[in-house]
Amino acid sequence: MSWEIVIGLEIHVQLATQSKLFSGAKVGFGAEPNTQTTLVDLGMPGALPVFNAEALRLAVMFGTAIDAEIGKRSIFARKNYFYPDLPKGYQTSQMDDPIVGLGHIDIELEDGSSKRIGVTRAHLEEDAGKSLHEDFDGMTGIDLNRSSTPLLEIVSEPDMRSAKEAVAYMRKMHAIVTTLGISDGNMAEGSMRCDANVSIRPKGQEEYGTRTELKNINSFRFIERAINVEVERQIDILEDGGSITQETRLYDADKNETRSMRSKEEANDYRYFPCPDLLPIIIDDDYINGIREQLPELPDQRRQRFIDDYQLSAYDSGVLSSSRTMADYFEAVQNACGDAKLSANWVTGELAKYLNANDVEIENSPVSSLQLGQLLARIKDDTINGKGAKTVFEELWHGAEDVDAVIAAKGLKQVSDMGAIEAMVDEVISNSPNQVQQYIDAEPEKRGKMLGYFMGQVMKASKGAANPGQVNGILKKKLDALC
Repeated sequence: MSWEIVIGLEIHVQLATQSKLFSGAKVGFGAEPNTQTTLVDLGMPGALPVFNAEALRLAVMFGTAIDAEIGKRSIFARKNYFYPDLPKGYQTSQMDDPIVGLGHIDIELEDGSSKRIGVTRAHLEEDAGKSLHEDFDGMTGIDLNRSSTPLLEIVSEPDMRSAKEAVAYMRKMHAIVTTLGISDGNMAEGSMRCDANVSIRPKGQEEYGTRTELKNINSFRFIERAINVEVERQIDILEDGGSITQETRLYDADKNETRSMRSKEEANDYRYFPCPDLLPIIIDDDYINGIREQLPELPDQRRQRFIDDYQLSAYDSGVLSSSRTMADYFEAVQNACGDAKLSANWVTGELAKYLNANDVEIENSPVSSLQLGQLLARIKDDTINGKGAKTVFEELWHGAEDVDAVIAAKGLKQVSDMGAIEAMVDEVISNSPNQVQQYIDAEPEKRGKMLGYFMGQVMKASKGAANPGQVNGILKKKLDALC
């Protein structure tokens, strides 16, 4: 049977506020357990929440960026469930009247086309604490530092039909929230994480299949792997005559499998009701329009500008605008060397290779945008060739600071003296009679490919320092004169 995959994502984004959603406690990663809490976070009787207005502003900013409906009246509700890291016995969230309503984003697919993914809603809620299982013999420790951290939960429509589409959607959402500056999007620290709702149905069937929820996935790579392995599991069950159980499952990256966590709850299981401690949030058009006017250049706008202003390909522009830090880095390199295409090639090529191999984010790159721009400027003015530039880049990656100092220390400066290059060319031609004769005997249209041997010999003689463009020109002129 031919199956269709149906995917919807729930993305939790930690908002970049200085304090928590309902208390004045500091928000931060890595602090000692239970050092960033107040009586509100601890759920102490009589401690009342106070809403953080900055979280509202950031949520509305997101809503305007995805062309969504903004709730002029939104309310908080209590989502009731018991868990050790939730001392109040409920999570303060939004149910019936969220701050952000229907919206959409457009994703780019591998074939170059685009697809619109609907956003059902985005609502504000507080995070829970964290259960710690290590370092406790047979017991569990509770860290409430994360309790009441402000989250924006972004719920998509079930519009995605493959794991790759889900990753593209997640990446686009990451680009939007980081460009807006409403979150740092650090998935390793939990600032952005995802729950994936996955089901399959026979192709052509309109009714959705039974879905499972994959909980708390925190990397793009794991999103794709988790969805694919869950799809395979569901297909195997259905094709063996079984049925899918609606449940929440965890993805085990080490074993590359999903396993059951608990039965999937419905909204009525949580007994939502309006929070009696928090008043409704009321905003007007002036508030919304004021935020809309302050929006920065969004990823789609920046991508189009890169195409229009720098004449870059749609693919390169999409990669470079995929995050604010990547786009800023590229433009700084371009400004330093004055060559957009060369900058794009190095940022998406050599730099990306080193970042990926060393698991480093671009904002932590040992090679600054200024250093890379200066290096590319030395390629443009023929001080060094591409091979020498890669040697310099490696030195910069490992701590060298000055481009010109590395070029001098490594003896990488190109030989551009025409007389010196001509002498090396003459020597190579003189020492290669058989190859010269083959060049003379070859059809004119095939001679270009035969220059490679001579180029290699000259570059070897110059220890890679000869200017390739000049070598090529002199070689062709002298060899053609013999024909």
